[in-house]
Amino acid sequence: MKTTILINCPDQSGIISTVTSFIYRNGGNIIYIDQHVDKEAGVFFMRLESDFENNIPVISTLKQKFEEELAQPYHMEWSLYIGSKKPKMALWVSKYNHCLYDLLSRYNSGELEVDIPFILSNHPDLEYVAQQFDIPFFHVPISKATKEEAENQQLKLMEQYEVDFIVLARYMQIVTQKIIDRYPNKIINIHHSFLPAFAGAKPYHAAFERGVKIIGATSHYVTEELDAGPIIEQDVTTVSHSHNIKDFITKGRDLEKIVLSRAVKLHIRRKTMVYNNKTVIFT
Repeated sequence: MKTTILINCPDQSGIISTVTSFIYRNGGNIIYIDQHVDKEAGVFFMRLESDFENNIPVISTLKQKFEEELAQPYHMEWSLYIGSKKPKMALWVSKYNHCLYDLLSRYNSGELEVDIPFILSNHPDLEYVAQQFDIPFFHVPISKATKEEAENQQLKLMEQYEVDFIVLARYMQIVTQKIIDRYPNKIINIHHSFLPAFAGAKPYHAAFERGVKIIGATSHYVTEELDAGPIIEQDVTTVSHSHNIKDFITKGRDLEKIVLSRAVKLHIRRKTMVYNNKTVIFT
């Protein structure tokens, strides 16, 4: 049975050998290990995969042993994931369908190792997409007057379907602290990011008017500060005077799909660690 351990703790000598020795003593075989030290912060990070195929009974006590023998002495913050159970990913959308179609296509082909219990939207427009992929669709309209009631409905659905994390596939509503607190570092968003940056309702039009030469996209975990959460993935593409506004939008949306799918894969494979509003991304 496969296990994945994510660790961060104050940097000190002997951590790697102590962790690997623990796995060996308990009958595990290490199949992947990666580590990083933030020298400025003095923090050690590690991701380790191991296989307990020849000693499955030890799995039941592994967490307790790890906590007592390693986590407490080394003051670790850690997570241990056992088995290959697919996480449940809820997709939240509004009216744009490009990111939704891309993720569903990757899911349908087996590229994304997740279960998608439902698609949720504040508009009914994309229900036909959910029907095409035979996935339940829930329309929860939101206005200033109904914001709190809508959030309660959203959380009820999340709990009912035992959702592990949320992907905002161009969900055009601000997610409030109430939901963020329930899913810390488990809500993934995508947004355009230009150099220079352009805010507002028509960023591609503004970028075109400014004559930018690079447009980009950023995927990040959602925090209370809008579009300022820990970054998971970014990418850019070049544009020139020969491109019109439609070209900007097309190239930007292509980039959004790619960057969001990469971020989702990293999260699914438990290759991200958040620390001080930054991320460590393991290869």
